[in-house]
Amino acid sequence: MPPAPIPPSGPDRLDLIFAALADPTRRRVMSMLLEDDMAVSDVAQPFEMSLAAVSKHLSVLAAAGLIRQERRGRITWCMLDPSGMRMASVWMQGFGQFDPVDLDDFERFLEAELREMDDDDA
Repeated sequence: MPPAPIPPSGPDRLDLIFAALADPTRRRVMSMLLEDDMAVSDVAQPFEMSLAAVSKHLSVLAAAGLIRQERRGRITWCMLDPSGMRMASVWMQGFGQFDPVDLDDFERFLEAELREMDDDDA
């Protein structure tokens, strides 16, 4: 697997970050990766979509700098890249009404979103 491209900086990077987080599937993936690094096949397991579709979601997250992917033998592993949220956090702090992004708070937010989605599906 070739090295991941370095995400752009500045406004283009913010666009990538917020676009990546706009999708509920990608937010769910981020929540899963808060727990631990995961193989791509393990990330795909809970979703009712093809492995190729999940891989596209992972590519979007990687392009935004929110996750990293690493090949270990025959398995591609995904891991959260906490520094990927830093730029968005700094940008939001500029408005003076947001606290720095705390990954524990972010995890709770993602879990609440997932519960809400599950409640809507029921």
